[in-house]
Amino acid sequence: MSEPLLTPESNSASTNASTVANGAPDAMAADRNAKARQLLGMKGAQPGETSIWKIRLQLMKPITWIPLIWGVVCGAASSGHFTWTIENVLIAAACMLLSGPLMTGYTQTLNDFYDREIDAINEPYRPIPSGAISVPQVVAQVLILLGAGIVLAYGLDVWAGHEFPTITTIAIGGAFLAYIYSAPPLKLKQNGWLGNYALGASYIALPWWTGHALFGDLNWTIVLLTLFYSLAGLGIAVVNDFKSVEGDQQLGLKSLPVMFGITTAAWICVLMIDVFQSGIAAYLMGIGQNLYAVLLILLIIPQITFQDMYFLRDPLKNDVKYQASAQPFLVLGMLVAALALGHAGV
Repeated sequence: MSEPLLTPESNSASTNASTVANGAPDAMAADRNAKARQLLGMKGAQPGETSIWKIRLQLMKPITWIPLIWGVVCGAASSGHFTWTIENVLIAAACMLLSGPLMTGYTQTLNDFYDREIDAINEPYRPIPSGAISVPQVVAQVLILLGAGIVLAYGLDVWAGHEFPTITTIAIGGAFLAYIYSAPPLKLKQNGWLGNYALGASYIALPWWTGHALFGDLNWTIVLLTLFYSLAGLGIAVVNDFKSVEGDQQLGLKSLPVMFGITTAAWICVLMIDVFQSGIAAYLMGIGQNLYAVLLILLIIPQITFQDMYFLRDPLKNDVKYQASAQPFLVLGMLVAALALGHAGV
């Protein structure tokens, strides 16, 4: 039996009933899903948003704030000095605001500004290539987010009693890294290795340093360990390159999928994630944190399972599904490692 033909003139009760029964709920759900994806800055959004504030939020890609906020949690845990007082919780929340909405929002807006040509190929529904927001408005947003981030970072330094403005320095350094990642002439993202490592370090090391410095003393051991951990983040960053292969090829960007091909790049990606996480587990065993090391290894196992189930079989089709299923284990592993370091007093 064929579906009813829906036209603007179909006003009868029977047609409306059929529409609701057969198509309208699915269409409404799809529309809500598309709007949610657009607001969060996810792949698969649709054009048509007119609210300037929603467009600004879309530029900031809220979905990308989560790892940075989690990095602050890990840093607070690794400091070994975080206590559950109202003051500490509020200060931690302010630090999450710094790392997430402000500095990551700045980074994502800046990246969209410099990626407007490639987005016109890969994601034409994005705010800038679709014409939903003007270039001067985007520039103003970049400057406001950056300025607010630096001011808040300095305020956190004052609260922590730092003689040297550690958090402010991290914020400025992160802002500079975001600029050279996105902007010419360096544009690190053009290089698959440097660009993805810069991205991995921004998502793991920088917020971790910030949270650790807020509640403890940032030291070279933590700096080096998190930079090592960021090599696993490099693998996660590569996952995002598979959605942009066509545009990267046209514009000459040397992402790993472009340089090595889809299959080889997928294997490089998963090996980076698994090997360097395993290295952190080995370090934890070396400092006597055996229970935490075993927990971390147990969290790596389901990641390997999902890599085989989804990513290695079809990285172009299953990149989002893989990230949704495997990344929770990665971020939980980060917290396990941070708790171990805090417990060991590293």
